[in-house]
This record gives sequence, structure tokens and C-alpha cells, in this order.
Amino acid sequence: MSSPGMAAIPEATVARLPVYLRALRTLQDRGTATVSSEELAGVAGVNSAKLRKDLSFLGSYGTRGVGYDVEYLIYQISRELGLSLDWPVAIIGIGNLGHALANYGGFVSRGFRIAALFDADPRLSGNRVAGLVIRHADELDEVIADLGISIAVIAVPPTAAQSVADRLVAAGVTSILNFAPTVVTVPDGVDLRKVDLSIELQILAFHEQRKSADGQHRRGARTVRRALREDPVNPDPDAEQAAVRRPAEPPIRQRPASDVNEVQPA
Repeated sequence: MSSPGMAAIPEATVARLPVYLRALRTLQDRGTATVSSEELAGVAGVNSAKLRKDLSFLGSYGTRGVGYDVEYLIYQISRELGLSLDWPVAIIGIGNLGHALANYGGFVSRGFRIAALFDADPRLSGNRVAGLVIRHADELDEVIADLGISIAVIAVPPTAAQSVADRLVAAGVTSILNFAPTVVTVPDGVDLRKVDLSIELQILAFHEQRKSADGQHRRGARTVRRALREDPVNPDPDAEQAAVRRPAEPPIRQRPASDVNEVQPA
């Protein structure tokens, strides 16, 4: 979506542009008119040199000694991301997550409009969420074609995610955001983004464990002993030695049947 004559923007830079846009809007809400690369990088949580390089792809170098014009930089990034357009979006799967996404009011201000809701459960058909009627999944092809929808969100159980993705692609959807915790494949020409909250939490748990190992204070954590399978490639030698040193368990003495039936004296 780069402007004519401009160099192609790397995917890593594209992934950071929404972060810069959020930081700029935060600064705008504070009444900030201009911002230095160091200040903007601090709000965005990135390195200032990386930020300057990323913004250079937009043709925005700022003004030496002044910085970047916040309002104009918001315009530049929004234009590059295509947020000056109105993007109709379909949500497939209206469970708890689908409800939450449909009711989220932040999409409109960022150029996205929830235009259609679908679910395979016939009991939900005809119900309204956020002012929209839930359609049965059988209507997906027709509605997507009628509304010109090219972006869709998958919020179905993992077992249904691939079949839903296949139907979306067949209906003409070319960009998919997948919330289902499973791997989904799409053909070339279709962009797929995945949001897996459990993976993100596991990554955070990794960092928390490292902090604890480094002696940093850890709050809210509870040690839980979980049985882990032995590494089949590198078995624990200490466990093997412990098994060798452990004395044999004494045999369990079986009582004869006569003992079991014997009447004990009072």
C-alpha cells in the first residue's frame, strides 16, 4: 500500500506502524503538537534509531531541532495503513469472544466497521448483537459478496477454523484474522494473522520465570509441582542413579483366607 515511487516497506516496519500510531494518538490526547524521535520511541516502547528508520519509509524525517508534527504523522501512518478507507469486516463465530469483538467500539475510529456476523448455531440466527443480525453460516458466501467484505475474523472452535477459513477464501475474503487456537493454512494471495492468547501468556510466563531465576521479585506467582514427562533423548542421570540406590520395597504380606474369615475374640 506504499505510495507510488516509494520503497517497499518491510513487514517488520509495517508491524510497528500501528504501535507508532497508538503512541501518537496518546500524545495527541495529551495536547502534544510536536514530538522528538526519542520521546515518541519512549511512548511506543521501541529504539529511537529503529523508529527513525521506520518513519523514513514514509518519507517523514521530521525537522531537526523540532521533531515530528504529531497530527501530520498520524495522517501519514493512517494513510499508509489504509485507515482513511472504510473497511467492512465479518466476524464468524458469535460466542463470548465474538460478542466481545462485535461490541468493541474502537474499530470504527480506526477505519473498520463490523458489517456482518455469522454463526453455525441455528438458535442464534436472527438474534442481534451490537445492532447487527446474526446470520447463519450458510449465508456467508452471499452476504460477503453483497457487502464487498475482504476482511474477516475467525472466532470459532479450533476444530472448525480450517473449514471456515476455506469458505471465506472461496467467498473472496483476502485477509483473515484468526483467534482460534490452531494452525490455519490459506493459499497465496490471502493474508493471515493469528492471535493466540495462550501462546502470549506462555511467553510472558517464560520471562517471569527468568526474572525469578535472576533474583527479581515475583508477585502473584504460586509454585505448582507438575509432573513432566522424562526427556526421551536425554534421560536424567540423577533419576537413574536414585533408582539404583533405592532399596527394594518389602513384599506385601498376604493374609491367608482363614485369617480373613476368622472371628476375632471380643
